[in-house]
Amino acid sequence: MRIGIDLGGTKIEIIALEGGSELLRERVATPHSDYERTILAMRDLVRSAEKKLSRRGSVGVAIPGAISPKTGLVKNANSTRLIGHPLDRDLAAALERPVRVANDANCFVLSEASDGAATGSDIVFGIIVGTGCGGGICVGGRVLTGAHAITGEWGHNPLPSPTAQEMAVSPRCYCGRSNCIEAWISGTGLSADFKRRAKRDATAHDIAALAASGDETARAVMADFYDRFARSVAAIVNILDPDTIVIGGGLSNIDTLYSELPSRVESYAFTPEGRTRIVKNLHGDSSGVRGAAWLWSEEEAAALP
Repeated sequence: MRIGIDLGGTKIEIIALEGGSELLRERVATPHSDYERTILAMRDLVRSAEKKLSRRGSVGVAIPGAISPKTGLVKNANSTRLIGHPLDRDLAAALERPVRVANDANCFVLSEASDGAATGSDIVFGIIVGTGCGGGICVGGRVLTGAHAITGEWGHNPLPSPTAQEMAVSPRCYCGRSNCIEAWISGTGLSADFKRRAKRDATAHDIAALAASGDETARAVMADFYDRFARSVAAIVNILDPDTIVIGGGLSNIDTLYSELPSRVESYAFTPEGRTRIVKNLHGDSSGVRGAAWLWSEEEAAALP
């Protein structure tokens, strides 16, 4: 049995899998008072699940950040109370067994490559596009982490081939740089672009709906959004040449992405001989917690005491 935990800013979710079959799923609110209570909440979820199932399992955790290879401490987490703590070691001590921890985008792509929308693909690039824009890479069923634990973080590369208008706007990213992909290809970036041009506020999904209904400003904003998204994806295709790109996050529910992106990416990519598949995720919000469980193979989980 493999247990996965998705440690989010508002909830902690646990799942128990046997093969790809779900045995149990539960969630509790994330403690906001201190780091130690978060560790105890995850410990108690695992103990409760194992008691209900009368079985012991391996444990993997998806976090909104990464474990630094240099220090062994959490870094780059938007849940700031986690930063600077050895979360994997602390939870392992609480559970008295090894624990694996990975970035939530890495868990997303691992889930979709293992038994989701990218099943059977050798090289998979996973995109999470919602409030921000993140990514992960899975090759041969294995997530790539990298020397700095930032593999797949395409959102903080500069927007490829920016137009004069894009350079003039040059939106500031939270990372401190300007014109990052994330500053354009995200719900936040899409809404900001619409507000600059329409002089009113709208969510990303409202903008897509307005475009579908014929609103000219929304149509122009969405056309530029698809073009920027395609330029950014084409740069990934040129470097990684993935078999499948799977999209998750809130903006993955904009259905026109899957009709608009493929031909645009092909037009920007280097000597394409066949389109990279660009697909919507299969497991939705469950991809993170399922991918955390997949951090252990069945053989590894079975070998644990």
